[in-house]
Amino acid sequence: MITLRGINQRLKTFSLGPLDLEIRPGEYFVVLGPTGMGKTSLLEIIAGLRSLDSGEVWFNGTNVTHLPPEQRDVGFVYQGYLLFPHLNVRRNIEFGLRQRKVPSAERDQRVRDLVRILGIEHLLDRSIGLLSGGEQQRVALARALAIQPKLLLLDEPLSALDPKTRSVLQAELRQIHQKLGTTTLHVTHNFEEAISLADRVGIMHQGSIVQVGEPTEVFRNPNSKAVADFVGMENVFKGVVEPTAAHEGDDHGDETFERTAIFRMDGLEMVIITDHVGEAHACVRPEDILISTEEIHSSAQNSFKGRVVRIAGRRMLCRVIVEVNGLPFLVLVTRPSVEKMGLKPGHEVNLTFKAAAVHIF
Repeated sequence: MITLRGINQRLKTFSLGPLDLEIRPGEYFVVLGPTGMGKTSLLEIIAGLRSLDSGEVWFNGTNVTHLPPEQRDVGFVYQGYLLFPHLNVRRNIEFGLRQRKVPSAERDQRVRDLVRILGIEHLLDRSIGLLSGGEQQRVALARALAIQPKLLLLDEPLSALDPKTRSVLQAELRQIHQKLGTTTLHVTHNFEEAISLADRVGIMHQGSIVQVGEPTEVFRNPNSKAVADFVGMENVFKGVVEPTAAHEGDDHGDETFERTAIFRMDGLEMVIITDHVGEAHACVRPEDILISTEEIHSSAQNSFKGRVVRIAGRRMLCRVIVEVNGLPFLVLVTRPSVEKMGLKPGHEVNLTFKAAAVHIF
């Protein structure tokens, strides 16, 4: 268990914290946030490479806040890998083991096991300058894992790679974690990495972790406007929630209502399911909205007429902006569906979505 309590640090251009976080044993945890939010600084604090103004770092119930890096058993892979250019692949991987005076036989066995897992057996005698980006990444991972760390820290590990190599290494990272079970903290600004790799994610905003949860839960149910904006929840509206009569247990086709309410915004009302009352934000993911040029017959509680104002996207998925009572709704539609419906700017359309598809915060 990795526990961060009340982390605070003032840096030149921003402040990190207040920040609290718990990472479970064996978990692959991803901190997701824009560039410049302090993600790398957070890793350096955990590794003992950067001091704190206040707060504590705990490993498995032990306060390690004032321990030097070499006593924390942490493996660290920086974005730029930081391999030693004067050492070949084998000596790079062995570096931490030699520093710890691990016996030769054990050292050789660990190297053999790791290079087999990472598929770099054939590179052991090669110079670092002759490696591709993906090969350097694998060597950096092997070096970090060779010391059998309590915690593996990954700083934007895939950002410098081409898309094909990034996809391959992304899958390999997950397989390595499943095989070794090393507790891992991975920081990135890339949604795809978080969805593919994380057991849980933490969204970083203005130096703090503002939401933690499973990736799909966080992306579908942001708890603030800042998180909604960051995860691409583009249909976000400000308004007021007003309660209606409860319909507990009533089954209306596809939707079972725990408690219905009305969300009122400028010129429009939406049926929602929430316990919240008063001012709030409502958001609907674009893929949860059904669009048609004809009237839609459905059990969904929200149906509106609107007008197409813009269609963007040249590939298989189009972004269709529909104005409803002056409010823009983004809908994602496949290119064949756009062509089949003959959608053009100015066309009248119908939008439908379920009350359960509306998230309130």
